Amino acid sequence: MKDNFDIFFRRKPALMMIALRKLARVRYGSVHAKEVDCTYSHAVKILQTLEELGLVTFEKKGRIKLIKLTKKGTEVADNISSIKQMVSN
Repeated sequence: MKDNFDIFFRRKPALMMIALRKLARVRYGSVHAKEVDCTYSHAVKILQTLEELGLVTFEKKGRIKLIKLTKKGTEVADNISSIKQMVSN
């Protein structure tokens, strides 16, 4: 049976938001993809959507893009994390 959390959210995007929230520092996309167990290309698509929604920003450092939650993204991640804790108990 699926985790109750999966009923309310698409698992990978929600886990990405929670993972970005846990570590407040700026992140690399490839490292982030590994943390939530998805391919890099899938992670990039999700992150691009999150950027369009104003939840994350990308900072380019040479060839590397660093990912950071926006203020709105932090609030959304906090709420997702709270819901995950409530349904996991």
